[in-house]
Order: sequence, then C-alpha cells, then structure tokens
Amino acid sequence: MSGAVLVAVAAAIGNLLQGWDNATIAGAVLYIKREFSLESEPTIEGLIVAMSLIGATCITTCSGGISDWLGRRPMLIISSVLYCVSGLVMLWSPNVYILLLARLLDGFGVGLAVTLVPVYISETAPPEIRGLLNTLPQFTGSIGMFLSYCMVFGMSLSELPNWRLMLGVLSIPSLIYFILTIFFLPESPRWLVSKGRMIEAKKVLQRLRGREDVAGEMALLVEGLGVGGETSIEEYIIGPANEDIEDQDISDDKDQIKLYGPEEGLSWVARPVTGQSTLGIVSRHGSMASQSALGLVDPLVTLFGSVHEKVPETGSMRSALFPHFGSMFSVGGNQARNEEWDDDIVPREGEDYPSDGGGGDSDDNLHSPLISGQTTSLDKDIVPTNHGSLTSLRHGSLMQSTTGEQVGSMGIGGGWQIAWQLSEKVGPDGKKEGGFKRIYLHQEDVPGSRRGSLVSLPGNDAPVDSEYVQAAALVSQPALYASELMKQHPVGPAMIHPAETPKGPSWKDIFEPGVKHALVVGIGIQILQQFSGINGVLYYTPQILEQAGVGVLLSNLGISSSSASLLISGITTLLMLPSIAVAMRLMDIAGRRSLLLSTLPVLIISLLVLVIGSVVKMGNVVHAAISTVSVVLYFCFFVMGFGPIPNILCAEIFPTRVRGICIAMCALTFWICDIIVTYSLPVLLKSVGLAGVFGMYAVVCVISWVFVFLKVPETKGMPLEVITEFFSVGAKQVAAAKNN
Repeated sequence: MSGAVLVAVAAAIGNLLQGWDNATIAGAVLYIKREFSLESEPTIEGLIVAMSLIGATCITTCSGGISDWLGRRPMLIISSVLYCVSGLVMLWSPNVYILLLARLLDGFGVGLAVTLVPVYISETAPPEIRGLLNTLPQFTGSIGMFLSYCMVFGMSLSELPNWRLMLGVLSIPSLIYFILTIFFLPESPRWLVSKGRMIEAKKVLQRLRGREDVAGEMALLVEGLGVGGETSIEEYIIGPANEDIEDQDISDDKDQIKLYGPEEGLSWVARPVTGQSTLGIVSRHGSMASQSALGLVDPLVTLFGSVHEKVPETGSMRSALFPHFGSMFSVGGNQARNEEWDDDIVPREGEDYPSDGGGGDSDDNLHSPLISGQTTSLDKDIVPTNHGSLTSLRHGSLMQSTTGEQVGSMGIGGGWQIAWQLSEKVGPDGKKEGGFKRIYLHQEDVPGSRRGSLVSLPGNDAPVDSEYVQAAALVSQPALYASELMKQHPVGPAMIHPAETPKGPSWKDIFEPGVKHALVVGIGIQILQQFSGINGVLYYTPQILEQAGVGVLLSNLGISSSSASLLISGITTLLMLPSIAVAMRLMDIAGRRSLLLSTLPVLIISLLVLVIGSVVKMGNVVHAAISTVSVVLYFCFFVMGFGPIPNILCAEIFPTRVRGICIAMCALTFWICDIIVTYSLPVLLKSVGLAGVFGMYAVVCVISWVFVFLKVPETKGMPLEVITEFFSVGAKQVAAAKNN
C-alpha cells in the first residue's frame, strides 16, 4: 500500500498550500494596510482577505462537473498552476487592485484543492487505510499554517517587513506541487474506469496496490458505475460440505455453492438463508423505522452498524476454518485447475474475444467480456470474476461451484468479496434466458457455538462445535449488463470491460433515493461543522492567550505586539498537530461516527466553560487559565473529529458517476457557510456579546451530536462502491417504511 500512501501525501500538499496561504495573509495584512493606508477603509482590507474565499466559492460551483469531465488529476494540476501564478502576482502587486486579482486566483486554487484532494485520495486509497490517508489534508494544512506563521514571524522581526515577499513565497511550494502533479500523481482509477479506459486503470491500480492481481478491484470499479438499481440483502451460511445443517431456513441443495479448501479432502459449502428467522442484516438490525431511539435513528445507520458489529477479529473462527485464506473465500493456489489463462490471454477454441492486453486504444474493447469460457449450465452458482490479462487464476484463490468448475475469487478490500450468481430469468417473451446477479459478500463474526440460538428454528439446534462462517450479501443486477453476452456463456459475466460505453453524470442521477439520502448527510454535516464555532474560537484565541500573560512575556523579550500575535497563532497551530496524528491513527480503528460522537461532547463542554468564564467574574489568573485550557481542548478535539471527518465522509458516500457533482455541492455549502460565519461574527459579538456567541456555538454542537447519532453511518473499512450500495438500500427501506 506504500504506493497509495505516497500518492496521498503528494496530493495533500494542495491543502498544505491552503494552510500556508491562510496563515500568510493573516500576518501580511497587518503590513498591507500600512502601505496602502487602509486603516480608514476596512472594506478594502476585508476584501483582500475575503477575495480568496470568494474565488474558492466561485470555482467550486463548476469544479465537480469539470472534474467528472476532465479528470481529477488535471484539476489538481490546474490548482497548482493557480497557486503558483497567484504567488508570483502577489510578489509583484503594484497596487491594491492587482493584489485583489492575485487573491482571486489564489482562491481558485484553494477551492479546487479543498474540493478535489479528498475525492482523489478516497478514489485511490485502499478501504483499510482510507480514513487515515484522508486525514492527511487536515494534517498537511495545519503543517502549512505552522510553517507559514514561523516564516511570517521571522520576517516581522526585521525593521521593514516585506509583505510582498511573505505572499510571494507561496509560489515555491506550489511549484513543487506542480511538479508532483505532473510527474508523480496518476489519474484516479475510478475516473479512468468511468471513461472506459481500462488498461490505464489497471496499470494505476497495480502501481497503487503494489501487486499484479487487481482483477477484483477492477471489477468493483465497473460495478461502481451504476447509480441506484434494485438491491437486496441476503445471507449465506458457509461450513464444511459434510456438516449436517438442517435448518429449515436454509435453501435447497440446488442453491449450494461449494468452496474447496487448500487441504486434500477439505471442502466447504455456502447455503443461502431465505427465511424470516435468520440473521438477515435488515431484519435483525433495524430495517424498520420502529427500531431504537423511538424510531428516530435512520435505518441506514443501523444497517451500516450491523456490518461493523460483525467484523471478525484477528484469530477468529475464520482463521481456524480457513487457515490459509487471505479473505473469506481465499483458497491457496496449489490445487489443480480445470482451466487457466496466461497474462497474455489466448482465445479458446471457437472463441474470439479480445482482451485489454492486446494494446491499442483502450476504448476499442468496450463491447467484449474480459474472459470467456464455456460454462456447462446456468445453475445458480456464484462465480467470482477474473481476467486473464489482469490476473491469471494462479494469482487468485479457488472457488468451485456445484457444476465442478473452479474460478477465481477476489477480495475488494475491507473483508469484502465480489462474486456473480448465474441464474435463469424469464424474458419478455416468457422464455427462460440466462442472467446473473452481482454479489458483495462480507463475513460476519458469529461463533459456531451460537448457531443454535441464532440461525436455526426452535428445535433445530446445531452441535456446539459446529463449524461455519456466516456471510452477509448485497445482491443486485450488475452495473453495465449486456444480455447478448449471456448467449456466449462468459465465465466472468461481470465484464470488467463494460458492455457499453459508460454514461456521464446526469442531474437525474442526483435525485436517485440513495444519492439524495447521501446529500442530506453530506450537506448537513458541512453546515453544522461551519457553525460549530471554530472560526469564533480562532478569532478569540489571541485575546485569551494575551490574558494568560503570553503577550506580556513576549513583550518583555522585546517582541512587538504584531510579531507576538503571529507567534501565538503559530503556537496554537502547533498544538493541533499531535491531535490530528491521533485522529489519523483512530480514523480506521474507532471509525468516523465514533470519533464524532466522542469528540463533540468535549467541544460542547469547552464552549460552555468559555461562556461561564465570560459571564461569571473571577480572578484574572483563574479566568485566563480556564479559558486557555478550554481553547486548547476545543482545538485538539475539533481537529480529531469535526475538522477532517465531514470532508472524509463527503468523499466516500456518493457513487462514482456523480461524485464530482455531489462533492462540489457539499464544498459549495462549506464555503458559503464559511463566509456567513466569518462576516457575522463581528456583528454577533456586538449584539449578543462573547458569551452569547459561544452559547450559540454550543447549541450547534449539541444539534451536531444529535444529527450524527441519528443520520451519519459508519463507513470505515468499506469499499466506496459498497457504501453507495448501502445508501441505496437504506434510502429505499426508509421510503418503504414511510409508505407502510
């Protein structure tokens, strides 16, 4: 995964430049207003700072659609160019108007980086460390602020501080960023797949994952092109083929899927569970709105939670059952194979299906299945996809169906597997025709000894030493299905090559129930984050630290008030870094939702203490000490949760086809709220005072906690495509519950 980590670090430099710019203008504006005599023109002074916000807001309105059209990487390149050009123009700036133009260009660069870096990292990172890598923008942004404060503080100590040099230095790191985006950052593999550029996507994935076998993830990316669709949640019991599982809810033998283990004579069978007394995720964990918290908790939240509650621990039953398995259905490659493809696939006799390994234009092969081998029947067997030119079966694991054919089984990250179920369906003319379903499988951690009480009907208790694994399944129609391909009996019906040229985003897709549901979560959490008080606390921090005696200490050292304020801000930023590092560690362990629910109460308490400190009269020393501790706690816990997580969530919960548009809508909300909060703060301070402002922020944090508890699901460790599938299922469950 080192490839994905390095790419994420390089991409996050865009946020480092944003942090650098924010801190630099805060220091430089002190000297700009002196040179241009802006003391009597606060509007122009405010506009110099605000022009970056205005530019970011404007560019965000179109950044999503353009990134879906041009790609993520070109937009990051444009962002680096805008940063660099704006730095050079600010270095020149002969008057205020040129400076305002430079700040506008800088805002364009900031808007692109803030919007697209989280999307880019989410689309390139493995599910297991996506949260960690997507916290990097927050970390690098704070590093940029700290380094910039240090630079501006050093310059402020000179007799004639040069604000042009302060602002112009931005062009140096932005030039480094430009070089990295051109020569190091690859295009997002998900965007490449959405444009049908399979060869490039495969090569990028191999580089990011550091392995040749990326067929499973390639298939996943194709499946992610769908928006909506009918999805059902099913369950399978997987155990030894010779075990006597007589549960009445287990389907007939014709639906069994056999799995062969690495040891001779050891085999396993998957049996679909079909009845109502099962461990089905939906029925068990709140598919109906009448569940916990008086029916207020979104069924989607419990749906996601049910997956994480059942994640197997290291050394669990799976290791005992499948000691050599890399994932739930992984089987060693030392068994005999009925058929095998080489890296340069050779068409079998009587077949002429080109693969993407043939070179040439990657769009030429969009209408071909990636692999094709004759199946003996269309029995209901789960058939994990594979592709000769992407991975030969020797790199994969084996799964043998009831028809006796062995095909590759592949993980897609986070303990999930992708597979297909061949089936028969009735066509428009009433005749049966071949079809197939796509299945995402995930193992649940349920000990075998609990089987009797969980999966069997009364009177059908299984032996305590029963060995099996339980798997939840998301079953749906494939994203790009070509019915004529079934006549050719492809072994890999998922077709990593789409059966048709993928369609671009459309506004109709945004009104799909799952996407609308995700937009409510994404836009809601962005609004609440901006109104939770971070701008107000940042504004008040220098005053608090001044009261704590830091200013007096610095003045005794011969440091001017302007330099002291810069140093204080730098110290404040430095305090954030260890907390962000802790958040990076916990993001994929505790999870996004858990971090929000545990850090928001600390924000509420900190703000209430600041309110009490402003209302109750106490000694200066006591007041300064309490206020300082509250501010430090607020900062530390904000950057652990409410700082990075809204952007992380927004980059995870939308389908590939509309991700750019939807993330732009969330980012636009972010910038508009940022402007409102920034410019309403002075008015609020005059009208309701400091205690009133912090009281309002505390109320917003309480509302935020309730919103997260009721509406925000846990997305840690799940592939992006599985997350969006869950949103689709959850939204339809909510609609069904309302209709009933």
